[in-house]
Amino acid sequence: MHRRSFLAYVIAAVITGRESLSSASEADAVPLSPAEVIPLWNGTPPGGGGPDGRLISSAGGALSHIAHPTLSVYSPARSNGYAVLIAAGGGYKRIEMRKEALPAAAWLTARGFTAYVLTYRLPDEGWGEGSLVALQDAQRALRIIRQREKHLSVLGFSAGGHLLGLAAVRSDFVSYPPTDAIDTLPAKADRAALIYPVITLEPPYTHTSTHRILAGTGASLRQDAQWSVQNFVTPQSPPFFLVQAKDDPVSDPENTLIMQAACQREHVPVELFRYSRGGHGFGMGKPGTPTVEWPAHYAQWLAAWRRAEN
Repeated sequence: MHRRSFLAYVIAAVITGRESLSSASEADAVPLSPAEVIPLWNGTPPGGGGPDGRLISSAGGALSHIAHPTLSVYSPARSNGYAVLIAAGGGYKRIEMRKEALPAAAWLTARGFTAYVLTYRLPDEGWGEGSLVALQDAQRALRIIRQREKHLSVLGFSAGGHLLGLAAVRSDFVSYPPTDAIDTLPAKADRAALIYPVITLEPPYTHTSTHRILAGTGASLRQDAQWSVQNFVTPQSPPFFLVQAKDDPVSDPENTLIMQAACQREHVPVELFRYSRGGHGFGMGKPGTPTVEWPAHYAQWLAAWRRAEN
């Protein structure tokens, strides 16, 4: 994708989506354009294939038809030296940039964090590596950022939470052959925040688009387990921050309880915030519901990360 066309999309998406930022903070600056757009791969991504033609942006600011995965860098006016990789959701069918990724980038940059927004490949768009492509992009993104930043956390929403959760607990998994020197760097996050994430693809939680696209409708129990984040939590996994509403109709509310239990079993620090109302896809908080409270808890969690590193 041409860099100029991507910048034009981002500017238009953020300008038309300003109202979605109100629940985070009216005072937060809106990043009208990224400081930089970084292609994830030099040339053809692993396995080849993918969609032909241009990037598609829906009326709601969701991206699909992604032929060229990228990292968009949003820089704060004054950096605190910490970076966050953001992946929005969309059931691996689209990426909810305007509703999730861009408001999160605005919130983070207003607080001094450098935000890296991931535009990852969607498995159902004809890629040779099929279900692996989004994880390949997430691991490559982590390595690229590791080349630039000392402190790196991740923030994933819905299917993006599944993606970055899996990347966080499977940093040693070889999802693609090395392509250059960047691939010698660790694909490792220091911390991971997952917001209304899909965690498990095991029965009885097989109703999601994430399960259909990654594991498939006829998947075996072993295949379901291989795509379930909780099965790969170890004592070496990073600390987790989890958020979900109890009335979530998409990602069963048990998902965050399952992840919390896995972390506790392996003695991994975990904080879970569950809200009585808010549904799914509330981004930085849905006005009129308790979910507007989660960014304040997230700010405290990020502050604790910075204190621990100093």
